[in-house]
Amino acid sequence: MARIRVLVVDDHRIFAESLAAALAAEPDVDVTAAGSGPAALRCLDRGAGEGRRFDVMLVDADLGGGDGIALVAGVREGRPTLRSVVLAEKDDAHRAALALQAGAWGWVAKDCSLQRLLAVVRGVLRDETHLPPALLTGVLRELTEARKHRTESERLVESLTPREREVLRCMVAGLGRKAVAERLFLSPHTVRTHMQNVLGKLGVHSTLAAVALARRAGVGPAEEPGALAGDVVERGGQLA
Repeated sequence: MARIRVLVVDDHRIFAESLAAALAAEPDVDVTAAGSGPAALRCLDRGAGEGRRFDVMLVDADLGGGDGIALVAGVREGRPTLRSVVLAEKDDAHRAALALQAGAWGWVAKDCSLQRLLAVVRGVLRDETHLPPALLTGVLRELTEARKHRTESERLVESLTPREREVLRCMVAGLGRKAVAERLFLSPHTVRTHMQNVLGKLGVHSTLAAVALARRAGVGPAEEPGALAGDVVERGGQLA
């Protein structure tokens, strides 16, 4: 019998351990529980290193105060076979849409039955996407609206020159004018001109609005010079 390796990620210890125990009672399921995002990453890396990759990750939407969806997005790249499912306290079409955009394969109520959860776990491994029926219309509306905004944002970003895009990425990274000047070896005056041009071309009146538009268009922050890709700052601990 092929076994399903499941990682439960939830910082509520009693819930995580109870859910893990219930799932582990199934003859074809192996379960590990982690109490934080960094602990989950360590579990995933350890499993990969031992040749026993996880198949499904069940993650609390409100992990660490709301980092569950961010964790889904963070594990998406480099783990194409991992299926993430978000466990939520309540139905929320907007957050469910964000979860799907981040790479989740399902959004499930925390108080659903064990049979329902097992059906979702097995379903996502067949490349099925699972949402509560009551959320379908709202999620589709959210995804359609997000696509519309993204298309317009992408068009505006494409109107920028290569140098202006570099400046925009620095803005997304939270750098001020002086820091941008040092990063790009430009004078503060030149950076100010580029920033004004970026705001004008994007049709916004503040750096905050420009950053929000850039993120909708998929523009990431400028990388820290010398930073190692994939560095992880570890916080919290593993439950098991």
